[in-house]
Amino acid sequence: MSASETRPVLGIIGGSGVYDIDGLAGKRWVKVASPFGEPSDELLCGELDGQAMVFLPRHGRGHKIPPSEINFRANIDAMKRLGVTDIVSVSAAGSLREHLHPGMFVIADQFIDRTFARNKSFFGTGLVAHVSMAHPVCSRLGDHLEGAANVAGIEVARGGTYLVMEGPQFSSLAESELYRTWNCDVIGMTNMPEAKLAREAEICYATVAMVTDYDCWHPQHDDVTVDAIIKVLLANAEKARALVKKVAPRVKHDQAAAGCSCRTALQHALITAPEARDPELAKRLDAVAGRVLKQK
Repeated sequence: MSASETRPVLGIIGGSGVYDIDGLAGKRWVKVASPFGEPSDELLCGELDGQAMVFLPRHGRGHKIPPSEINFRANIDAMKRLGVTDIVSVSAAGSLREHLHPGMFVIADQFIDRTFARNKSFFGTGLVAHVSMAHPVCSRLGDHLEGAANVAGIEVARGGTYLVMEGPQFSSLAESELYRTWNCDVIGMTNMPEAKLAREAEICYATVAMVTDYDCWHPQHDDVTVDAIIKVLLANAEKARALVKKVAPRVKHDQAAAGCSCRTALQHALITAPEARDPELAKRLDAVAGRVLKQK
């Protein structure tokens, strides 16, 4: 089957509060072995109105894994091995803007990566690659999410910068105010290096930040607490499931998907000469970079 004939497979990475997908036909939890270690959990596979789906709870069922200990590489590699072509990331986030109130969804289109304790690339010594992150999310997939949110009656903002902090602690007031001066819109702990790895794996990626709170900058709102966030999370999770149901048919019937530039992100990214490549690393990259490695 050629790239233009590849059947779309929609991957959903569920963040805080989203641990399952309703309405899947033929649902089954699948354990996927990855050369990059253990994914966060088994992956839930099935179909939603004829659209192949793969769901992964980012923190594991029961929310067992903190942000810094998520094996992002194994998660993306596992999705690639299951044929995922498009990823919708759903994650809780704090708002850094008055108009982005708790309960809103933000389809972010830029990131500032402030994480420092995570493996951020599939590549390394022996096989070096540099992909562009100038536009880190797939605008085509973002269009589908915006349309689906509007149909589902979800209050949504299109565009914005997502500041990714290391965590697990929430921001200090000084940090929160600093990020506001950087023109950041939302803040969370999980979309990096997830977006970078999806780009390296040539998977279209878009994110939905589900606003739970105003971080700690807002003078008229209480400081961030887990109890307050969970209350909003429960309401947001229901909306997230509705969003997934509305976006699935849009992905299924998208005739422009095969030509999306995300799916050829590695075409000119490998810089290590073929004769100098580490065969063991190349073997680990069989799913992520197999398309381009076979060309050499």
